Amino acid sequence: MDFILLTQNSTPIIGQVAWLLGKIMNGIFYVIDWIGIPNVGLAIILFTIVINLLMLPLNIRQQKFSKLSAKMNPEIQAIQAKYKEKSNQDQQAMMAQQQEISAIYAKYGVSPSGSCVQLLIQMPILFALYRVIYAIPAYVTKIGNTFRVLADKIMQADQGAFLLNSESETISKVVAMYGQSMTNGNLSNGIIDVLNKLSSSDLAIVSQQYDLSQLTYDGHLILSNESTRGLIEIYNNFLGLNMGDSPADLVKIAWAAGAWGIVIGAILIPVLSAVTQWINVKLMPQQPASNEQASSMMASMRTMNMIMPLFSAWLCFSLPSGMGLYWVAGSVVRSIQQIVINRHIDKMDFEEIIKKNSVKSAKKMEKMKAAQERMNAYASMNTKSIQSKANASVQDPGQEREKKAGGSVNYTSSAELGSMLAKANMVKEYNERNNSNKG
Repeated sequence: MDFILLTQNSTPIIGQVAWLLGKIMNGIFYVIDWIGIPNVGLAIILFTIVINLLMLPLNIRQQKFSKLSAKMNPEIQAIQAKYKEKSNQDQQAMMAQQQEISAIYAKYGVSPSGSCVQLLIQMPILFALYRVIYAIPAYVTKIGNTFRVLADKIMQADQGAFLLNSESETISKVVAMYGQSMTNGNLSNGIIDVLNKLSSSDLAIVSQQYDLSQLTYDGHLILSNESTRGLIEIYNNFLGLNMGDSPADLVKIAWAAGAWGIVIGAILIPVLSAVTQWINVKLMPQQPASNEQASSMMASMRTMNMIMPLFSAWLCFSLPSGMGLYWVAGSVVRSIQQIVINRHIDKMDFEEIIKKNSVKSAKKMEKMKAAQERMNAYASMNTKSIQSKANASVQDPGQEREKKAGGSVNYTSSAELGSMLAKANMVKEYNERNNSNKG
């Protein structure tokens, strides 16, 4: 797994999608900063809403595909049962089965690879979304520049030696996991990656070691002190919770300080993540099981749908709170979106859609048939033309000799009588006739 966070993702396709999504995230943060609310938590929520709205057409298309698949599956299963005994031995029966199944797909206006294509489109977007949220300084210019001021001071002091050789177990773990760039040629980016992942308590230790408390960016303190909130705290503080700290760290710090509101808020993030994902799964349309194999698959899916929300709660407890907020916001937005999609799908007249698709399929087949007939006719014309040229090229040798002789006579008649040219042509003509007679 690539843990070099500040350097933007260079994975093919995912890297390009992450770059584009990063531009959207940067634009959102720029706007909320301009209106005076430079907050990572708010940016994550708005970013999640925007991306899910952009993906709405794909989600509607996928739901429509699921509904049509549920309607056409009995017909496909009937065809498969019809050819079950024959298709294993008879090649023609297998081809006939494929033709009938293709006709069913055409009737419903569905592509056999339709759902796969939509998943292939969505997967890079989902991976890129995770990348942008997990490495915000790499994509949000102002946050990255703020951390870079701290990194420059650390580099001037000891080239990050304190971080690389820290006796703090938690700092050492962060450096080992996220600080690969520190030893792989880009020290500044590696330091920013580490600072971005340090908890508030560990960042305070680093600040004390390097005397970072008085550093400013754009006229504002970067790190908080007793009297002034720093930019990083302003960026990360959302409803009293630091988005850079994991809920586990927040609970530990808040419990020691007796800040029970923060304890409750930190616990709510993983709990809400699990609950909202479970609601999201329940709102998804479920296809009825049509055979034993489908029933087994449905049972496995139900098990996974119960396990995944619990697994996400466990991850949220150990990852930065910003990631948990993203999962919660994403599940809430998708749940609302799913309710709207379900109502939209329920209002659709699928019988009318199937009827229209059948007409389109028939017209398409007619066009394909006409095009094939034109191609056959054109191929036949070309064959006749080639044959006629071949026949014309085969001539009688006697006719060829007459043409040659005629050419010589004409050539001779063009010369002046009595001239040297005329005499030479007469000798040439005599020799040619003599040679042809011998032949």
